[in-house]
Amino acid sequence: MSDGTGSDLGLGTTDALAAAPVSGGAMRSARRGKDRGGRGRGRGRGRGRGAVAKLRQLGIGTSWPAKVSWVFLIAIVLVALVGPLLISADPVRQTSSAMLPFGSPGHLLGTDDLGRDELARLVHGARPLLFVAFASTALAAVIGTGVGLLAGYAGGVVEQVLMRVVDLALAFPSILLVILLVAAAGPGTTSLVVGVGVSLAPGLARLARALAARETARDYIVAARLGGTRTPRVLVQEILPNIAGPMVAQVVMTLSVAAGFAAGLSYLGLGIQPPTPDWGYMVQAGQEFLYSAPRLVVLPATLTLLFVVACNFVGDDLRDALDPKGTV
Repeated sequence: MSDGTGSDLGLGTTDALAAAPVSGGAMRSARRGKDRGGRGRGRGRGRGRGAVAKLRQLGIGTSWPAKVSWVFLIAIVLVALVGPLLISADPVRQTSSAMLPFGSPGHLLGTDDLGRDELARLVHGARPLLFVAFASTALAAVIGTGVGLLAGYAGGVVEQVLMRVVDLALAFPSILLVILLVAAAGPGTTSLVVGVGVSLAPGLARLARALAARETARDYIVAARLGGTRTPRVLVQEILPNIAGPMVAQVVMTLSVAAGFAAGLSYLGLGIQPPTPDWGYMVQAGQEFLYSAPRLVVLPATLTLLFVVACNFVGDDLRDALDPKGTV
């Protein structure tokens, strides 16, 4: 935790920034100066090598699990974005060629019980899952960070009221809260995003409140308040940049939970609705053929598991890089 000197910012910008808290404007100036210096020293290098060097300097991707996770996560995102444009097969078109095995002509991963191309369904199924995961995580980050910032900065009655609401939400198991919210609004992408986002916001709110309360007690925030700086500006320009590192790492790890919830609810029939391909629903539809055609279950389940694990490793990597002193 903080030793009172400001050494727990964990933003790794410069030695001076790591030694004492600074305002958001000063921090951005220091970053710009460092970036200009780095560009000046690296003009003779390729841009790719310069980007890799900067990542290594920040401590990102230094271990092999982190490297593999970053590559896999980026690959999955690329598949979700451009994969459907490269696959000619229709993922929802039913044919008479049902249950074809691996390596069948025109069907690299075979077909399912309705004759639909399995590769096309896996590629097209990445987009709905990732959309729900990213959208719900973004919603949770906005709600949680906003509530936590306000509670940690305001203190007093405002903090007590907001955090009691957060504690009440945390008293429910997250998966149960998601199911209740989605069931009340009806199955579908919108209700799934809102349900998962609202259920994950309380955890981020508690972290944001703790970080904001720590920063609020420091001299640069006291000086800003005495100088007449308005509350929104203090929150956005002063406190938020100094808690961004730990919050970003936690948000990335929250992404894995959101993906798990999205896949689980689709498996239960409360998420993405057929015929839209979705990894969670594909597991549910293929479990009937678990012994005769295990690929129908193993492939989407494995991809979902690997995505969740990769998000956790990437989150750990970002936490170590952005908060190296383990201040939270």
